[in-house]
Amino acid sequence: MSTNAAKAVVFAYHNVGVRCLQVLLARGVHVALVVTHRDNPNENIWFGSVASVAAEHGIPVVTPDDPADPALATQIRAIAPDFIFSFYYRHMIPVALLDIASQGAFNMHGSLLPKYRGRVPVNWAVLKGETETGATLHEMAAKPDAGAIIDQSVVPILPDDTAGEVFEKVTVAAEQTLWRCLPGLIAGTAPRHSNSLASGSYFGGRKPEDGRIDWSKPAQDVYNLIRAVAPPYPGAFTDLAGRRWVVTRARLSRSSAPAGLPCGLQVVDNALLGVCGDANAVAIHELLLDGKPVTPEQFSQLNH
Repeated sequence: MSTNAAKAVVFAYHNVGVRCLQVLLARGVHVALVVTHRDNPNENIWFGSVASVAAEHGIPVVTPDDPADPALATQIRAIAPDFIFSFYYRHMIPVALLDIASQGAFNMHGSLLPKYRGRVPVNWAVLKGETETGATLHEMAAKPDAGAIIDQSVVPILPDDTAGEVFEKVTVAAEQTLWRCLPGLIAGTAPRHSNSLASGSYFGGRKPEDGRIDWSKPAQDVYNLIRAVAPPYPGAFTDLAGRRWVVTRARLSRSSAPAGLPCGLQVVDNALLGVCGDANAVAIHELLLDGKPVTPEQFSQLNH
């Protein structure tokens, strides 16, 4: 390692955290400390481990419950980093910490800022029917995702992409964005672009209950919800006859629903359909009950 290498403290979690940490190391940045989260045993951990990558490279790791812990500030001041980076770290980092980095503090966000500031931006972009999203590296500020934009990369959202599939593309976009702009950041020549909050959007976090399907909505809206929360996320669901049915795979039907069918789950010609408020339907390719797939015949038996 060069004695002139840029020194960084990295706050990171999830796949974006793994890949961006690896980019810093590949570019010769001296990562002196990694701040991450302890995995939640109640969460579906389908993503890579930042802590494991740090351990493989001999980088010290801490997992404070609160990044405002004074002990963490003391530790970072002693390191005197050139940079602080945040890659899918789940807490807001106090401005007092950000100010310790002599060459700036930067966050990688999973949208094309200023659109989709805030939480779970990939899921929101799919839910809202966007046809593209991406990853943006920006300066950190007191407000979330509000600092100047350094660089961003665009990825397409195809009509049948799930949020999980889009997140894989966004992870690559984050890696490419950081790889491209890091030399300029280190040299102090990276341009800053306006992050016009007035022309953007902000969204909050989502809860499993937000996956409840409203069959009175148009079929495209219902399908967007199914895609937005499909596995590895908790899934879109509907309650019927005292049971919770989870729709994990579906497609927009190529034809209208048969006339006279009420909104909701129906079996037509031995196929499962979700009949929607605009008289169009979603073809259900996988329906779960208690975590197990249900056939159209089984569904009919359980609901008659």
